[in-house]
Amino acid sequence: MKIGIFFSTSTGNTTEVADFIGKTLGAKADAPIDVDDVTDPQALKDYDLLFLGAPTWNTGADTERSGTSWDEFLYDKLPEVDMKDLPVAIFGLGDAEGYPDNFCDAIEEIHDCFAKQGAKPVGFSNPDDYDYEESKSVRDGKFLGLPLDMVNDQIPMEKRVAGWVEAVVSETGV
Repeated sequence: MKIGIFFSTSTGNTTEVADFIGKTLGAKADAPIDVDDVTDPQALKDYDLLFLGAPTWNTGADTERSGTSWDEFLYDKLPEVDMKDLPVAIFGLGDAEGYPDNFCDAIEEIHDCFAKQGAKPVGFSNPDDYDYEESKSVRDGKFLGLPLDMVNDQIPMEKRVAGWVEAVVSETGV
C-alpha cells in the first residue's frame, strides 16, 4: 500500500503538520509533497490513500479559500483526473479566534473538488472539540476532515493528528 501526503502552505504550519503525518505513518508514506511541485496530477492516482492539507486564508470566499497553490490545482489541474473511489483525508489549518466565522473553510473546498472527481473522502471529525462560530467544513454534524488551530488550540497538534491518522488508517484499511 502506498500513501501520499500533499499540502500547500503560506506560513509553514501546514508543512509542519504534513511532516508530522509522514513521521506518524513512517515507511507507509512517501515524503510530503507541496502541491505546487506536482507536475503530473495523474500521479495522485498512484496512491492507495491521500492526505491533503491546506490553510484557510481567503475567509468568506466561495472558491480559492486556501490562498496557496491548491487554488490553481483544484480548478486547473484536478478536473482532468478521475479519482474513482480513492480515499482522501483532508486536514486544514485555521484561526478559530481571529476568524471564528470561517474556521478551516478550505477543508470543504478540497473535499468537494476531490469528491466531484470521484474520490472517497474519509477521516471526518467531531466539531465539539473546537471553539469556533461557523465553518463551511462542517456538514451533517461533522468536520469533513481534521481542523487544526496551531495558535489557539488547547489540545497539542501532535495529539490530534496522531489520533486522526490512526483513525483514517483504520477506516480505510491502508
